[in-house]
Amino acid sequence: MDDANKLYNDIKHTAESFSENFSDRFNFDFSCESLVSVNELIEEAMDYYVDEETQYNIMTMAGSYVFEVARRNFGGKYYWVESEQQPILIAGEPDFSVSIKAWDKVKKYMENGSEDDLKYYIDGYKEYIEKGKKNKGYSAHII
Repeated sequence: MDDANKLYNDIKHTAESFSENFSDRFNFDFSCESLVSVNELIEEAMDYYVDEETQYNIMTMAGSYVFEVARRNFGGKYYWVESEQQPILIAGEPDFSVSIKAWDKVKKYMENGSEDDLKYYIDGYKEYIEKGKKNKGYSAHII
């Protein structure tokens, strides 16, 4: 298995495990609406003392779920950014490029709360993909 397939399988597996682990409380069905529940779950977790390792686990698990919501609904391919030690999802290649870093966004949500809303983030991904489809060569990185 090449690195791209391994990364895809790792993110997909982590996202599905996240969905299953909390299925008793939330409907994590990989819809954009389910991201409202991810926001809620992160807020609940942050109400408690969360050490660095737990923060990393929340970031990677919830971030993988956010990635898979984006990919399943709007497309894209995963790449590993070695210098940042995290994945990036890029849609539209080779005609255009729209990218997101969901792990970073989840970390920002943990730090800032609703100003870094995850559903709004993925709504932006969709919006920029639509722009890219109309403008060959278009490029955007959503922060």
